[in-house]
Amino acid sequence: MRRIDNIVVHCTATASNATPESIKRYWRQVLGWKNPGYHYLIKADGEIVPLLPEDQISNGVAGHNSHSVHLSYIGGIDSKGTPKDTRTLEQQAVILGLLKQLKARYPKARILGHRDFPGVAKACPSFDVRAWLSEVLPELLQSHHEKNL
Repeated sequence: MRRIDNIVVHCTATASNATPESIKRYWRQVLGWKNPGYHYLIKADGEIVPLLPEDQISNGVAGHNSHSVHLSYIGGIDSKGTPKDTRTLEQQAVILGLLKQLKARYPKARILGHRDFPGVAKACPSFDVRAWLSEVLPELLQSHHEKNL
């Protein structure tokens, strides 16, 4: 199993009704990626679409993928293509549940949004992950070290 230092939240920067198939086709045909951008994709209704086993490397954040697990909700832009938090209540609940599971598997990992990495000039995931978690489930932000103090 590879070492996981980061659990990264993304948005697809597509309409909320984009299909997993169209997103995967874009990665393959337009970007030329062999592996998907994320390990998990979350549809507007909350359905989780697994895209890649966690022991494989996805294309989530350039330079940080070898030690990261990536999850994304479908959406993240408004009708004009401007970044906007478009998460449905179902997506929010599923993201939270998935983050709990991943943090239990990788207790030392940090939970971050794509935009939280140095040099990233994207709005992704179109909301502040750490601020959201500090409101809804602050214990997820604690590191393994802090829990053992």
